[in-house]
Amino acid sequence: MFGPFRPSAISSVGLLWKTPWKLSPTRKANARARLKRVDSVIEAVRASGVQCAALKEALELPKEHEMPAKDKYTVFTPHARGYRKGIHKVPKWTRLTLRTNPRGF
Repeated sequence: MFGPFRPSAISSVGLLWKTPWKLSPTRKANARARLKRVDSVIEAVRASGVQCAALKEALELPKEHEMPAKDKYTVFTPHARGYRKGIHKVPKWTRLTLRTNPRGF
């Protein structure tokens, strides 16, 4: 109980990895840069002349500069108050296309 190997208050209470409730300015900038890189890849594939269903779906998505900030940093969820939650709360959010929301949200 007491001594050099006693558990610290941090390790014995709650979660060790905590997610902040809002994105920091740096993480927002990284998210915008990631969206721009995806847009450039979609444009490069379109310019190459390749035709496929995935490309048609990708071209229908809004580009980074067309998206409002609300859609860049939050995502629709039916469980949260206000029906929005931070995009960083979505599992694997850096690998998913979260550019579209239901109408009205």
